[in-house]
Amino acid sequence: MTEQKSLLNRALPGLLIAGSLGGVGAIMVGLLSLAPTVDDGSGPGPQAQPSTVQIQNAAGAFVLPPTVGPGGKNVPLTPARLDAPPPLAAAPVVAPIPPAKTKAKKAAPVRIKIPKIKVNATIGSVTVDIKGNLTTPPLSKPTLTGWYKFSPVPGELGPAVINGHVSTTQGAAVFYRLSEVAKGDQIYVYRSDKKVTRFTVSGVEQVSKSSFPTARVYGNTKNAQLRLITCGGVFNKAAHSYTDNIIVYATLSKKKG
Repeated sequence: MTEQKSLLNRALPGLLIAGSLGGVGAIMVGLLSLAPTVDDGSGPGPQAQPSTVQIQNAAGAFVLPPTVGPGGKNVPLTPARLDAPPPLAAAPVVAPIPPAKTKAKKAAPVRIKIPKIKVNATIGSVTVDIKGNLTTPPLSKPTLTGWYKFSPVPGELGPAVINGHVSTTQGAAVFYRLSEVAKGDQIYVYRSDKKVTRFTVSGVEQVSKSSFPTARVYGNTKNAQLRLITCGGVFNKAAHSYTDNIIVYATLSKKKG
């Protein structure tokens, strides 16, 4: 995987844990330079061909759009400018779920459903390794997704991050069709405290791992948001890694429980 490998990243788990006790909003700004990118690290399975990136070319110069596009099946995904904000909510936004007052009562996401692409998967947890690289679910469990446990709990204030493999050497994995998700689609995340959250997709992009939009993915938000991340682009056999990431942005639009 291609990850941010600075020495500061090694301190990320401790910083995030401390920050979470004081409130998500207070920590995310300071963590933007530390936040890891997400990689899949898997081999391509049969017919595993994530969508290609289309970049506008004006007068010989690369011109990236100022906003994240809507995405959709058979629609080439284009990266937005690095300084572009997250896409605007595609549905009315509801207030975040208040976090638990004690660590013992803290909830965790347990299942994710994306009806559009027939995803119904268990959610485990991922963290960072000793080098500061964000981990992923085991390749032996291609249907498992991973919640970055130092990001907000889905439904609470801030951007919750869930990743998953696009493929393994055995074939397609849980997020194989993630590039087909489009603005307005629904994502459901079920939590251990019996609360159910519904997020509405606001945009989708495919970005090079060398220019990962850290601020857009991990930066502070004024409401509860969700990021789904997997690999895309071309598989580099020598590096055992895809060249790009596919990122889905969504905002909390309903909650119950």
